Amino acid sequence: MTEFDVRGAAAAGEGIDPGGTEPIAAAVIGREAEVDRILRSLDVRDGLPQALLLLGEAGTGKSRLLRVAAETAERRRTRVLSAQGWGSEEPQAFSTLHQLLLPVLGALDALPEHQRRALRTAFGPAPEAGLPEIKALGAAVLTLLGHLAQACPVLLTVDDLQDCDRASMHVLFFVTRRLTNQAVTVLFTARGEAPPAWVPTDLPVLSLGPLSDRASALLLDAQPGAPAGRARLDLLRQAEGNPLAVVELSRAAYGASEPATAGADPRQTARIQQMFAARLGELPEETQRALLYAAASLQEDDLVTVMAALGAHDLTVWVRAEEAGLITIADGRLAFRNPLIRTAAFHRYAAKLRQQVHRDLAAARGQVPARRAWHLAAAAIGPEEAVATALEEAATRAAQTGDCFASAKALEQAARFSAGVHDRARRLAGALAAASDVGDPEWVRDLYERFTRVNRDPELLCVAACAMSGALSLLSFQREAFDLLLDVWQRTPPSRATTSFALAAVATGISRRSGLPEHRLPLPRLLDHAVRAAQAEKDRCAQQDGFFHELSGPEVLASLEAAVSVGIDPVVRGGSDALRRLTAPLSEPLDGARRLTRLLATASVAHHADESELCAEKYRQAGALRGTRGTLGPRAWTLAAQVDTLVSIGRWAEAEAVIEEGRSAAAVHRLTRVDMDLEALEVTLRALRGETMPDIPFTGPHWRSVSLDENRSTRARMLRACGLTAMVLGDGDRAFRHLRALFAEDGSPLDPFLSPRSISELAAAAQRIGRQREAARILEDVRERQGARPTTRMTLLMHHAAALVNEDADPEHHFRLALVNPEAEKWPLERARARLHYAIWLRRRRRPLEARVQLTAVLEVAARLDARHLAASARGELRATGVAQAPASADRLAELTAQQQQIARLAANGLSNREIGERLFLSPRTVGSHLYNVYPKLGISSRHQLRDLLHDR
Repeated sequence: MTEFDVRGAAAAGEGIDPGGTEPIAAAVIGREAEVDRILRSLDVRDGLPQALLLLGEAGTGKSRLLRVAAETAERRRTRVLSAQGWGSEEPQAFSTLHQLLLPVLGALDALPEHQRRALRTAFGPAPEAGLPEIKALGAAVLTLLGHLAQACPVLLTVDDLQDCDRASMHVLFFVTRRLTNQAVTVLFTARGEAPPAWVPTDLPVLSLGPLSDRASALLLDAQPGAPAGRARLDLLRQAEGNPLAVVELSRAAYGASEPATAGADPRQTARIQQMFAARLGELPEETQRALLYAAASLQEDDLVTVMAALGAHDLTVWVRAEEAGLITIADGRLAFRNPLIRTAAFHRYAAKLRQQVHRDLAAARGQVPARRAWHLAAAAIGPEEAVATALEEAATRAAQTGDCFASAKALEQAARFSAGVHDRARRLAGALAAASDVGDPEWVRDLYERFTRVNRDPELLCVAACAMSGALSLLSFQREAFDLLLDVWQRTPPSRATTSFALAAVATGISRRSGLPEHRLPLPRLLDHAVRAAQAEKDRCAQQDGFFHELSGPEVLASLEAAVSVGIDPVVRGGSDALRRLTAPLSEPLDGARRLTRLLATASVAHHADESELCAEKYRQAGALRGTRGTLGPRAWTLAAQVDTLVSIGRWAEAEAVIEEGRSAAAVHRLTRVDMDLEALEVTLRALRGETMPDIPFTGPHWRSVSLDENRSTRARMLRACGLTAMVLGDGDRAFRHLRALFAEDGSPLDPFLSPRSISELAAAAQRIGRQREAARILEDVRERQGARPTTRMTLLMHHAAALVNEDADPEHHFRLALVNPEAEKWPLERARARLHYAIWLRRRRRPLEARVQLTAVLEVAARLDARHLAASARGELRATGVAQAPASADRLAELTAQQQQIARLAANGLSNREIGERLFLSPRTVGSHLYNVYPKLGISSRHQLRDLLHDR
């Protein structure tokens, strides 16, 4: 199977260059940009002094980055001198400087006598003549470093400078200001959000903020025994992007049913408690007690509520904790400087006292009912129906505000405290539906297992089956997902319209992702059942059901009916007719959840009808209805289609933003299929831009473990990405193999929607290698399947393909039909490609003036889209028509980044990729990727041209 061509190349194993930065960047998850900045500061080839201060709160990874720099420097044969500040003791004058220079004190003999004496006096146990002046000592250190740098570069690292003695730091600041033409780099770290007041303001600062959601999730995944499901989400929220908190909370949660927030065994948090025991123990008892209340409070609780529960009347109780750097108070809220401090402050007390604190917080004056419910739940031990009811009410309020995470969590806890089995099953079903909206499959799976042990209600089983099948689909298990849904429907078909439509919609979504013919066959029966259920209800579901409120109402059900109908067969069911009904004015406005459902359904119909601009607008509106931060909700099912649409209409920057958002959420919630789809689209977009990836794509664990046979839409996107990448690399044979695999031997499409829309790309690859007849047979099958009324876009694509591969037709006739329709402007890249191929045809028939008109239009589109490979092809054709090539001017060279200019000059001087990589500390693969992107910008295609270009300057 052709998609394994790419994987096989990676499996063959290209080793990572030991001089490169990739292994180090991978070892510091989420800090790749910071690592790159630090390692560039070690580049002393030009003899420029380098100094940098890494600034961040405790646990943000400052010391780890400093170690990375030191280890890298040592591999580069750089002398590393290090010092560490110690906050537990009062440092003596020049003790840090002594610690830093201790390994090289033997080199003092090379210094002038007065400088040697100054250093020895400063480092002596009891200087007789007093301490030397800062300037004299700084001059001595400067001379010493200059002497050492003659043998090899030198790196000085000082960790936690806020705990170092001031005298040493003033000497080092004196030195950093005066380092000239010496291979010396100085790296400092400091704790806090701002440098200490005595640090020079001209010292460059690199601030380390919280990790992104994606990086935090990847870091958590790297920990042994990391929690899954809701416990995973709780941990990530509590860690707040602090790397140390992610690691330690994961360690504390190992083997536990609950994360190390509230309710966990204190023994699991003993390591965290020990980290902060000294700092917390130094506080007055009343401040320690106040921190317990603050730690037990919810992040949404304001300071007034905490102080009311505490019985405090002014802020005096918090002063010592603020001075110790444990908390901050601002805008009526209290925040811990480090998430681990909250954990330590809470778990250092006995369970009975923690329980009383939660009761006090629940009873505090002015406490919000939803938060009161959470505190009552934290204080409860066994089933309490009053607590369960309060949590269920909190879940309802959270759902109304769009916070599906809080709603699912509250219902899960409500089920835990339910006294009756039926109530427990009902609340678990509600938690399943809400967790499905969160888009976390592992949480859904855990809830489903508990639900099936207590449920006896057939209608609830259908609700749960929708959630579980959706979760399985997001995890890429399409056959298991569809079989579960169909089995439940056949055994206990739902009676309510909303549940019936939900089941039909989920089944349609699974069918689209799997692409399996057997999954499309039952869809008409599912839809007919849902329509009959709606007709049987008075006023067409005017009475809201207990679940799927977002599907209630005739307008919403009509949109779902249209979306399912088009999903069954977009050609036969008539997407354009459905769109006219869906875009008609509503009789009354819809609330947030129902509006989101209708928007997504309308966007889905528009996508299949190739109404791309309308589709993009509906997806944009749906994206604006955000719920819980970091969750995708129902959009997890539609992100790939949204990116497809944005790419096709030339809004590539928006497509990149959606990909970034989606991959971040996919990492947090482990959405396997979503991440695979978006990775394929990311590679596609890079290929369309004319870029190549430094690493071979589609070699991650997902691609090795997922069955692409039951995820055909994902496989289709991957094949197209591989084909386009091969086209950019000039490998026509491989491009054709990948794009040909979008269709079976008999011409039937791998994916009924995606495959036909790659027909012109397949035709272009076929023409390049002389396989026109094979592509023409596939084109004929595509034309037949599109029916008598194909969409405008498909009509244009088929004319373009016919002009390239249909040997019995007039190519110019088809080229003109592919270009003459003004609607083609909606898909700028596809039209520009048709113009390019038409220009090539014109040139070969000695009609250069007409070809130039087409090529000029291609260049305009390529510039607007930043499609560099397309632009380079058009410029090449222009030269072939007799247009003189404009010399690569200084402006064109200025378009390159500083690193690209470095690489270009070294390549022009005859250095190989590996030699360039060794000089710039990059892998040869990364160097090659940079050069490939440089050539189109300079209007060249080889190293010989690069040498001629730069040597002429």
